[in-house]
Amino acid sequence: MKISGDFRLRVLAREWLTGTFINLGSAVTAEIAGNAGYDWLLLDHEHGPGGEETLLHQLQATAATPAVPMVRIAVNETARFKRVLDAGAHGVMVPYINTEAEARAAVAAMYYPPHGIRGVAKFNRGAGFGTNFEEYYLHSHEWLVLAAQMETGEAIANVEAIAAVKGVDVLFVGPNDLTHNLGIRDQFDHPIFVDALHRVVAAAKKSGKAAGILVHNPALVGKCREIGFSFVALGSDGGAVNAGLRQALATLKGK
Repeated sequence: MKISGDFRLRVLAREWLTGTFINLGSAVTAEIAGNAGYDWLLLDHEHGPGGEETLLHQLQATAATPAVPMVRIAVNETARFKRVLDAGAHGVMVPYINTEAEARAAVAAMYYPPHGIRGVAKFNRGAGFGTNFEEYYLHSHEWLVLAAQMETGEAIANVEAIAAVKGVDVLFVGPNDLTHNLGIRDQFDHPIFVDALHRVVAAAKKSGKAAGILVHNPALVGKCREIGFSFVALGSDGGAVNAGLRQALATLKGK
C-alpha cells in the first residue's frame, strides 16, 4: 500500500472532510461506506466488536475505495498504535486524551525514532511489506493523522495545551462521553456543552489544527459546521443498518 501527506494537509487546512464510524467490525460495510464517497472512515476498535484480524480485513477492503482509513484504538497505549499502523491505518483516533502529557505520549507512539518511539519493522503492510519502507520511515510522521478525543471536563480545561502539542492534528469531540462526564447526559444543546464545543474549535484554530466531532442527528451537522468543526462524522454503519431494517419492517407492517 502507499499513502501520502495530502490527506493530513487537507485536515490541517480545515477543509470540510466527511466521515462515518464503522462499528460493526465488518469489512463489507467498510467497503460499502468507502465507495459511498466519504473522505474518511473511522474503524472503531474501541467499542466495535472486531479484533486485529478483523481490522486487517477492514483495511484491505477500504484500500479498494477512495476513503482514508482511521482507526480508533481502545486506549492510549504504545503497543496499540504500533499494531494498527503496521496494519496500514492512515491515522489513529485516541480516546480520553485529558492532558498535554497524554497527548505527547500519543504522538510519540505514532512516530518512528527520532520523532517518537514506534517500533521499527520493515516487513509490514503500512510500509508496503518492505517495498516502500524507506519512504515510509522518512515521511510517515508527515503523513499520519492523529486525532485526540476530548471527552471529559479535564480535557476541555486543558484543551489549549493539548492542541499545542506538535503532532496532534485533530481535536475530536466525543459527544456522548463528554456530556456524561460533564453531568449533562445527552443534553447536546446545554450551554455547558455548547461552550465546550466553542473552546475546542478556538483551541484548534489557535494552534493550526482541525476540530472534529461525531454527530448523531443530521440536523446538527450545519450547526457544527457553523461553529467551526471541519472533520465531521455523521452516524455509523451500525446505526444505518439498524435504522434501515426498522424502517423496512415498519413498511412491511403498514406502519
